[in-house]
Amino acid sequence: MSDYKSSLNLPATQFAMKANLANREGGFLKKWQDDGLYKQIRNQNKGKPKFVLHDGPPYANGDIHIGHAVNKVLKDMIVKSKSLSGFDAPYVPGWDCHGLPIELNVEKTHGKVGIKIDANTFRAECRKYADQQVTKQKQDFQRLGILSDWDNPYLTKDFQYEANIVRALGQIVDNGHVSKGYKPVHWCTECGSALAEAEVEYKDKQSEAIDVKFRIIDDSIFNVNMPVSVVIWTTTPWTLPANEAVALHPELDYVLVDIGSEYLLLAQALAEGSVSRYDFKATISKQTFSGSELEGLKVKHPFYDKQVPIILGEYVTTDTGTGAVHTAPAHGQEDFIVGLKYNLAVECPVDAKGVFFKETELLGGQFIFKANASVIEILKQANTLVKHEPLMHSYPHCWRHKTPVIFRATPQWFISMQQKGLRDAVNGEISKVQWIPDWGKKRIELMVGNRPDWCISRQRFWGVPITLFVHKQTGELHPRTQELFKEISNKIEKSGIEVWFESDAQDFIGDDASDYDKTTDTLDVWFDSGVSHFAVLKARKELSDVADLYLEGSDQHRGWFQSSLISSVAINDKAPYKNVLTHGFVVDKDGKKMSKSLGNVMSPQKVVNNLGADILRLWIASTDYTGEMTVSDEILKRSVDSYRRIRNTVRFMLANMQDFNPIEHLLDNKQMLDLDKWIVAKTANLQAQIIKAYEQYNFHHAVQLILNFCSNDLGGFYLDVIKDRQYTTQANSLARRSAQSALYHIAEAMVRWLAPVLSFTAEEIWQNMPNEKNTSIFLEQWYQELNENYSNDAINTARDISPLIRQHIERMRNEKIIGSSLEVEVDIYCKDNNIYQSLKRLGDELHFVFIISDAKIHSPDEPITIPDTTTRAMEWAERGVFVTVTKSEHQKCVRCWHHRKDVGNNAKHPELCGRCVENVDGKGEIRKFA
Repeated sequence: MSDYKSSLNLPATQFAMKANLANREGGFLKKWQDDGLYKQIRNQNKGKPKFVLHDGPPYANGDIHIGHAVNKVLKDMIVKSKSLSGFDAPYVPGWDCHGLPIELNVEKTHGKVGIKIDANTFRAECRKYADQQVTKQKQDFQRLGILSDWDNPYLTKDFQYEANIVRALGQIVDNGHVSKGYKPVHWCTECGSALAEAEVEYKDKQSEAIDVKFRIIDDSIFNVNMPVSVVIWTTTPWTLPANEAVALHPELDYVLVDIGSEYLLLAQALAEGSVSRYDFKATISKQTFSGSELEGLKVKHPFYDKQVPIILGEYVTTDTGTGAVHTAPAHGQEDFIVGLKYNLAVECPVDAKGVFFKETELLGGQFIFKANASVIEILKQANTLVKHEPLMHSYPHCWRHKTPVIFRATPQWFISMQQKGLRDAVNGEISKVQWIPDWGKKRIELMVGNRPDWCISRQRFWGVPITLFVHKQTGELHPRTQELFKEISNKIEKSGIEVWFESDAQDFIGDDASDYDKTTDTLDVWFDSGVSHFAVLKARKELSDVADLYLEGSDQHRGWFQSSLISSVAINDKAPYKNVLTHGFVVDKDGKKMSKSLGNVMSPQKVVNNLGADILRLWIASTDYTGEMTVSDEILKRSVDSYRRIRNTVRFMLANMQDFNPIEHLLDNKQMLDLDKWIVAKTANLQAQIIKAYEQYNFHHAVQLILNFCSNDLGGFYLDVIKDRQYTTQANSLARRSAQSALYHIAEAMVRWLAPVLSFTAEEIWQNMPNEKNTSIFLEQWYQELNENYSNDAINTARDISPLIRQHIERMRNEKIIGSSLEVEVDIYCKDNNIYQSLKRLGDELHFVFIISDAKIHSPDEPITIPDTTTRAMEWAERGVFVTVTKSEHQKCVRCWHHRKDVGNNAKHPELCGRCVENVDGKGEIRKFA
């Protein structure tokens, strides 16, 4: 018996695909880097149709989080799938390197500019810090298996990029889209000057806290019979003359409070506390109204004859006050920002010394802090004051004069949406872009339609300068502005932005310097990244000036998608992209956004180190990224299970091809057995669906197709069926080589399907494939050697019936009647003659398909016979068959384990069936379908 066992063609036990995914991935990563794989791909794909996915730059500060991982992996899957589809798909990563977060981190180490460090040294330290962050983040991105031009990324702090930012600004200025406007900044009335953050300190100050009523004009939404007023709380009464709106939080609930003669609208969470402060006899209603329901309602200013809107602001809290915030865009940073969203006027009635302009109604000529008393008296007379009491709190003061400072609107630079028809031009381009999902189009249309002018100036040290000279008297730009842009940008390209800050006006405009102010503002960092189409796409030969795809989180309709679109239209009169794809945010199992304060952060580094990057990639690919993406330990565990299903399927296929050389053994499709032709055709049809899913960026559908194929068509059917052929037929038999040929075709296709998602695993599979040419799977294209022009109704019918038989067998196994499916025989009674003829064509092959010892097909005319109690029968099924399953009475072949009546017929091999005798001592069995 041992001799018979050794004659079986068992799969190899020494197999190169090992466990410990997280540890093995590092080896592949090093090989890709040592081999210069990205450059190999570029060289191989040179001249092919180009596909450019432009990378939106993450900010160079801090560790990457799970959202970064989602974004970069999605991009990587697209680029890899496009390369498989025959495109030259370069991928240049980028980083955003200027701006406040870097400044703040450098300040923590080196101190504030003007106090412990000078501006030029400070900028040098910012450069160093940004370099450190880029290096760290780049390593984490590479560890995720991202193939990219890591040796040549774009950094907004690079001299050439900084120069291109200035050149882009020059073109926008030349096209007439830049104007000046106002923005509130810290202002010292003693200095008569704006203050930097470093010049502001906080100490206690007593302020006049007041609650003020704003009468709602149209209160029909409340369905009440008394007036309704929304109540605000503020500690700066003097800012009420500049009021332009009342802000509510969109998600807070608000209630009506009946005080007898009218209703007060208050945040539900603050209603009881407010009523207690007011010392009113009041009734709080149970009906609630969300802030978002009240957006757009008009309210009456508490003492001026004007109406202002109710708007929404995420900054509104229930920490104190009423849940409604008085909004004066000229006197507050948050007020100004929300004012830009709602296109509110920015009118400052206060001069540089903190005195109301003479024309200010009711308060003209008064110093603001002294005017508080006047405002309170005016409110009393207007019957709009609800409460007044002093409040001691922390307040910003000038570090020089130790006096309270204010927020006051000052001149700023803007890209105007109106003066040259930029808004209309941008709207025209939006309709030319494919937005995925399609709601993205409506979203950006609303944002562009409602947005105010873009404030591009910042009062920072670490940023690209606005290189303009403004006439001190007329406010006009220098007549040589465009020449100066060219001259200055060329110098920046050689030495960086420091050239501007270290130079005097005279260095650029000579004798004109006495008549012109040299702008000291820096550009908004959204401008830096927004002009990447100009600084990267247009500047690099391997790319194109219009990207095929931008892909970022859904918040970028307000951010990078919009800044890129506006700047591109302002420069080139066209959108910088053909398609825009958005993904949702990552949330925990309870649907909460991830944050350190909640303790629900899922670190991608931890996942990669513990489970492997491919598990993280599989979770990303398996999730519908168009909405919120939920992740948890349990969800990742399911991804591990899915990974094992795929991996084990491939392991089985490769193990059964250990002695297979496609050059010598690969059969032509016409030579293959019908079952093998059938699975190859099924693979071909599936591949068409998977490629389509990749083309539509529908990764979770592609993954589901692959998993179903592994679980059902392969693991649940085909691979089980061919085990007998693999293990019992002669090594070089047609039956065995036919199955191996099919496995080879399937593996060749599947390794490519997996490559965009399971990049490390696909590379490992590729290295274990027999007789490959290219050194990496990522140098390949989709497999083209699949014959899809084959169908076999007999196999499809048999497979449909198979679950009925399996159900019988399982019952018999549970009742201890049998131990294996090979102990049974099956009778199939066909009600439908077409089914009968179809199954009959399979002949003796049918029992191999069912993995049983014998199968008999009965015509519609034959009566149903149920032999004995060891039989399990199924009533007529939908397919028109009646099945009986009976325990075989024949002896078991010790080699193939089938129970056959010819076991023992051969005296030399009394324990073998006739088929095994032929395979051991003869020429080998001949297996073929009808």
